Amino acid sequence: MPFPILKPELGKPRPRKPHLVMTNKKSAHEAASFIPSMKARGIFPLFAAAMVLLTGEELHAAEAPVKVYILAGQSNMVGIGQVSGGSRRWGDEFIDPVLSVYEGDYDPSKDYDEMTPIRTVKLETFGGVSPQKYPGGGTQIVRGQLQVKETGIYEFFPGLGDSRNAIMHVDGREVWHQKPGELAVQKSIKLDADKEVSFKVTYLTDKADGLGWFGRVDIPGTLKTVVNIEGKFPYLIDEKGRFAPRDDVWYKGVVTATAHQWLNVGCGANKESIGPELGFGHMVGNFHDEPVLLLKTSQGNRSLGWDFLPPGSERFEHTEPDGTTYIYAGYKDRAGRWEKGTEPEESSWYGGKQYDECFDAAKEVLANFDEKFPHWQDRGYEIAGFCWWQGHKDGGEAGEGEAGAHAIRYEQNLARLIEVLREEFKAPNAPFVVATCGFNGGEGWEPGSSARTIWNAQMAVGDSDKHPKLAGNVASVDTRPFYRPPEQSPRNQSFHYHGNAETYMLVGEAMGRAMVEMKR
Repeated sequence: MPFPILKPELGKPRPRKPHLVMTNKKSAHEAASFIPSMKARGIFPLFAAAMVLLTGEELHAAEAPVKVYILAGQSNMVGIGQVSGGSRRWGDEFIDPVLSVYEGDYDPSKDYDEMTPIRTVKLETFGGVSPQKYPGGGTQIVRGQLQVKETGIYEFFPGLGDSRNAIMHVDGREVWHQKPGELAVQKSIKLDADKEVSFKVTYLTDKADGLGWFGRVDIPGTLKTVVNIEGKFPYLIDEKGRFAPRDDVWYKGVVTATAHQWLNVGCGANKESIGPELGFGHMVGNFHDEPVLLLKTSQGNRSLGWDFLPPGSERFEHTEPDGTTYIYAGYKDRAGRWEKGTEPEESSWYGGKQYDECFDAAKEVLANFDEKFPHWQDRGYEIAGFCWWQGHKDGGEAGEGEAGAHAIRYEQNLARLIEVLREEFKAPNAPFVVATCGFNGGEGWEPGSSARTIWNAQMAVGDSDKHPKLAGNVASVDTRPFYRPPEQSPRNQSFHYHGNAETYMLVGEAMGRAMVEMKR
């Protein structure tokens, strides 16, 4: 069923229900020992009624198997949405830095600006990869001037490791404060290009190295801009403005995007990127009382017609516009195509090799579930659904000319993929969500082009009239409305949706809503 476009929910997730503590026989026995006294006091009926409600939902949620969603696809499923505009090491923006050393360990009750240092060192090199070493021997404070080259909103990080335990001021305002053993409190600041302002870094321990970095947080289309400046997706941050992990949705990536953590930013291609898993995880996490595992297995620059070709796919013939007929590979064939009547030239790759690598890796995780997820020891899991976002390598951005062979075959291959994944993961009725290609918002796609053909195929598998065997448990999400142009994005790279984090969030949310709708 094609899933309609809905306005994204920007409110906070619904409150999590407290799980019942009484989840084992001993606890149940202890509770039962109080029943005689409750009967004597006349409150047993109330207790019994409460237990019926609790054991019917909360006890089930506390003991029920973990809900596992398998996410797969190409590089956009890997996750290329930028969290920030990129950061860089401190450099010549920092002018005339001077290190002052004061006697004794750091004391918050002292006003070091009014004190005389026991030693002063002009730092010839500051920041970069090899800053001048600090002498130590007391409380160390660096002061100087700062001049950025671009007007914008900036955030600062005063070091790596223990040197992050520091207080940093820029233009008299505190922009970083991290005490040992605590999380940092960070505030961004607007700076004007070519205007000198003061800076000061007070290190709270003797671990100080000057290896700081900074970056703009108002680059259009980054997650920090979209959330902190535009006010979208507020459920992603805590009361102090920090991106906050969920405590009921775990992310595990294999092959690529290999984060292994409670769901938060950094589950994309690297720690500073996101994919659709972030929005999707919040949607399904809000829906389930049971904990959720997002198991993502994906690889960039891979086609469904060759790399992800599902087992059982057969060879087929296709005649090109020049009249040449080619045989296209089936599963395990070692040539992508060859002219009809000739012998194929075999390669080290084969049809479906990426399918095997990705889903074998996912199976390995599930086969060692307790080892991989000790916090869910002996709880077990069930496959709750599948998500697929892919299509570029098959021609999903080619909006002109005639459709290629992989585009023409896409619908058949996708329907086969759905059937085989359900069979291999022993989840015959697990809902399956397909997100379409949405490059350039679909603008300029000619009828009969590869881009239009693939989009039609991706929408078709969710159409119960076209695929009655998939009716009711396959949904298609049209991603074209979520496209943002390069001038609203961190970079100009159309095949990665210009790295626009809002696009990735909206796609993930829409996939999550489609999944939840099939489960209601």
